[in-house]
Amino acid sequence: MSVTCRRSHLDWLESEAIFILREVAAECARPALLFSGGKDSVVLLRLSEKAFRPGGFPYPLLHIDTGHNFDEVIAFRDARAAELGERLIVRRVEDSIRRGSVVLRHENDSRNAAQSVTLLEAIEEFGFDACIGGARRDEEKARAKERIFSFRDAFGQWDPKAQRPELWDIYNTRVHPGENMRVFPISNWTELDVWQYILREQLALPSIYYSHPREVVRRRGLLVPVTPLTPPRRSETVERLPVRFRTVGDISCTCPVASGAADAAAVIAETAVTEITERGATRMDDQTSEASMERRKREGYF
Repeated sequence: MSVTCRRSHLDWLESEAIFILREVAAECARPALLFSGGKDSVVLLRLSEKAFRPGGFPYPLLHIDTGHNFDEVIAFRDARAAELGERLIVRRVEDSIRRGSVVLRHENDSRNAAQSVTLLEAIEEFGFDACIGGARRDEEKARAKERIFSFRDAFGQWDPKAQRPELWDIYNTRVHPGENMRVFPISNWTELDVWQYILREQLALPSIYYSHPREVVRRRGLLVPVTPLTPPRRSETVERLPVRFRTVGDISCTCPVASGAADAAAVIAETAVTEITERGATRMDDQTSEASMERRKREGYF
């Protein structure tokens, strides 16, 4: 008597991502996994465990640190890498500023876009031919144009019209010296999928992903956290509200949302009914065409 094993949609997404990670390990000489401590990269760590344990990961972890990150996230990043026993490489935008390869108009300007330069410098330093990241197509229109294996030329540039076809999940990983790939194993996942996976796998996250009291001001429809980098303006009223972060990036451009969700199940309930993408609701640098994601991605942004 045969027994039919029913697989959930998370099982299918997990299997696809593990296949992609193993494809990277098999086809690329020097890959790296971008790990910031954010929820999507935490999911990539669990997928890497399932793909390669009991052995070690066939790639180091790499973080491009703006120097304007939330303390809770950096502490979590270091603790998680140490817990796994995997090599963590950190390269800092501050060092690029010191070298003169990054020039800001003001020292407190957002360094989010400046990460592109530091990332390209790290790729050249270590000779990485593939960088694995947690970007997803549902996050933003430019990211929806990415292939799973997304080709970058010798200058680190991305051309959405010059990407390789990926028919029947067949990936072309061939690159010439100086060229590289950005690989997105969870490209087909949604924000809701990510949170359902976090709940299923009981994954730990930085505390700011869950509801906590924080001082904020209301600015252009966003809740801007009050910090030394983002002080309130004279006309703004500081409020202390229960909030959580849907996505975590540079302090100068990342905003929380009002929320009482204190655990993954409650976040899933909120996410299931929201009509605004996580970046649309929380990122100040995505609010203007000048700082459009596609322009930054063409210049090397992850």
